[in-house]
Amino acid sequence: MKLQLTPLFNHFLIISAILGISFSIGLYFSRNGKDKSMMYLNLMILAVSLNNFQSWVLAKELFQHKFMLDYIQIPWHLLFAPLFYMFLIHYLEIVDKSHKILKIILPLFFLAIFLQISFVLIYSGTTDNNNLKFLYEKYTSVEEIFSFLISFGVFGYAFYVLYKKENLFPKILSFDNLRWIYTFFIILSIGYALWIIALIVKVNKNFTGFIYWYYPLRAYTTLLIFWMGYQSIIQLNLLKERRSLRTALNTTTQTKEVILDAKINAEFIKINNYILTTKKFIEAKITRESLAEELGMSKSKLSSIINSEANKSFIDYMNEFRVKQAKRLLTDKNYNQYTTTAVGLESGFNSKSTFYSVFKKHTGKTPSEFRKNC
Repeated sequence: MKLQLTPLFNHFLIISAILGISFSIGLYFSRNGKDKSMMYLNLMILAVSLNNFQSWVLAKELFQHKFMLDYIQIPWHLLFAPLFYMFLIHYLEIVDKSHKILKIILPLFFLAIFLQISFVLIYSGTTDNNNLKFLYEKYTSVEEIFSFLISFGVFGYAFYVLYKKENLFPKILSFDNLRWIYTFFIILSIGYALWIIALIVKVNKNFTGFIYWYYPLRAYTTLLIFWMGYQSIIQLNLLKERRSLRTALNTTTQTKEVILDAKINAEFIKINNYILTTKKFIEAKITRESLAEELGMSKSKLSSIINSEANKSFIDYMNEFRVKQAKRLLTDKNYNQYTTTAVGLESGFNSKSTFYSVFKKHTGKTPSEFRKNC
């Protein structure tokens, strides 16, 4: 059956396709556009945009009776999840430890196109045009269900890698808590829910009058790709900035704050100096339990010593080190090229908002105000 879209949504499809393709080209030529992880995310954005363009072409019947394009629909949706998976493993820098899923999916993608062409060639001339359209719609629906199952399976496996395989990417975790990627998964889950609803309606309506149920999915995915692209640019820039900043810090001699007062509890001196010399405070995921284990004491004893000698909770005690580090970086002209966000994250805060809140609590100023007034 031909796609009969309303004029308004027709316009939305072509505009979103043009904007998506333009955005994809812009991403490719951006500063980090040729980074492997960004390239795969960019290809995903391009695939979604081409899918919308194809829907518009079919709805407008621009190639009716030309090269069978009135029927053939390239299954771009088969590529969405594998391309996202490739983005993920390249960002996590675990390509060598991961399955090359795209190498498996690409042959299936081209096989699906070949089978569609074969279907049209075999059934053309054997039945009337309306019946052929109905048969083709049923055929592509089976193909789409198969594509959904593969896509959802790859999506689920990608989440498994992110959630259960943290031991594979400790390096990236030292720079990024990956909350933004977890947000990607939550938002993408909504897209899968919209997709399965549209498929269920399509089958229940016997492959007729179903197209309106695809409107929310296409609108959602269109907005999603722009948000994902924008967030990825920000996070990739921040990752590179943090790496550069950490390298600069590691090659710069800094004064160590060592407590030498003999009157202070010796175990507290041990704790304080260990945190300073190992820079444990810059680890956003450091916990009372993990630090106590490294020091060979119980977490209750660690808390008791810190509470007694520093008169602070464990969190406040660690944040004090972080604020001192941030103040040093914000006042040092050698680090003026780094954003306040990068400074905060490299000082051990787990988010920009937490950094700003804690820093203002300690200094009475935001990081930007503090840097400007120094």
